[in-house]
Amino acid sequence: MQGNTSKKLLVTSSPHVGSPLTTKRIMLHVIIALSFPLTAGVVLYGLYSLLVVALATGAAVFGEWLYNKIRRKPDTVSDLSAVVTGMILGLNMPPTVAFYVPVVGGIIATMFVKMLFGGLGKNFANPAATARVFLLLAWGTQMMNFVNPVDYGAFTAENFFMGFTADSAYVTSATPLAAIKSSALTGAPGTDLISLFLGTIGGTIGETCKIAIILSAVYLIIFRIIDWKIPAGYFLSVALCSLVFYKEGWNYILPSLLSGGVMFAGVFMLTDYTTSPVTRAGVWIFAVGAGILTVLIRRYGGMNEGVSFAILLMNLLTPLIDKATKPRPFGYTKPKKQKEGAHDGENK
Repeated sequence: MQGNTSKKLLVTSSPHVGSPLTTKRIMLHVIIALSFPLTAGVVLYGLYSLLVVALATGAAVFGEWLYNKIRRKPDTVSDLSAVVTGMILGLNMPPTVAFYVPVVGGIIATMFVKMLFGGLGKNFANPAATARVFLLLAWGTQMMNFVNPVDYGAFTAENFFMGFTADSAYVTSATPLAAIKSSALTGAPGTDLISLFLGTIGGTIGETCKIAIILSAVYLIIFRIIDWKIPAGYFLSVALCSLVFYKEGWNYILPSLLSGGVMFAGVFMLTDYTTSPVTRAGVWIFAVGAGILTVLIRRYGGMNEGVSFAILLMNLLTPLIDKATKPRPFGYTKPKKQKEGAHDGENK
C-alpha cells in the first residue's frame, strides 16, 4: 500500500458542516446594521436619543452580567448578544422617555426574558419585544409620547439637546398610525409618503427613517445574517391584509408598511434565530401570521400599533409551527396501528 498512511480517519458526531460565522461575528454584523437607524434617529431627534439607546444597551449588558454573577455561571457578555438586544430595545423607544425607562427595560430583556430561561438560544420570546410590551404596560404615556423631529431650518442647540434639561419643551406629534386608524372607515388617510420614507415624522428612535432600515436589510442579506423570506412574507401579508381590512385598501398599503415599526421589526426582530421557525414552511407561516396579527391589532385593537404584540404571540407559537411543519425523513412510513382484537388474539 503506497502513499502517506499516517493520516487518520476521524469519526465524530454531527454536525459535520462548519461555518466561519460565530455568534460573536453574527452579532457584530447586526450591530453594524443597527448603527444605520441609530445614526438616523440621532440626526432626526437629537442627542438625547443616543443616550436612550446607550442606557438600554448598558442595562441589557449589566442584566446579563449580574445574572451570571449571581448564578456563578461563565461570562456570556462577550458574545455581544446583550448589546444587540439593548440596541433594538432602545431604538424601539420614543426620544422623550425618562432615563429609568430604558434602564428597567434593558434589565428585564436580558436578565428575566433571556437568562432566566437558559440564556442565548433558549429564550421563549424575543427579549427586546417582550421588554417593550412590559414598558408599554408600565409606562404607557411615556412610551406613546411622540415628538416632531429637530427643525434644522430653524436650528438651535437647545432643540438638538432636548431631553437633557428638565425644562425641555417637546413639540408633540400624532403618529401616522393614529391618522390611519381614525380614517379607516371614511377613506384614504392622506398621509405624506415622502415624510414616512424619510422619517420626518413622530415615532420611535429607530423606526421612522426607512432609508436607514433598507440599508440595514441589504447589509444583513448580503452577509447572509438574516433569512430574506421572513421580512418578505411579513411585508407581503401586511400589504394584503391592509387591502382587505381597510376601506379603499389600496390607499393604505404603503402607509401601513411605512408607518410604525413594521419595517424595523421585519428586519431586526422577527428574524431572531431563537424565536423564529427553522423549517421552510414554518418560516412562511410565521411571517404571514405576524403580518395578519399586526394589521388586525392595528385595525380593531385598542392601540394604534400592534407589531410588538404580534411578534410576542408568534414567538409563543414557534414551537408548534416547527412541530407541525417538521419534514418527514426520506423513506419513512408511519407504522400501522394494530387492531385491539388482533393484538389480544396474539397474546392468547
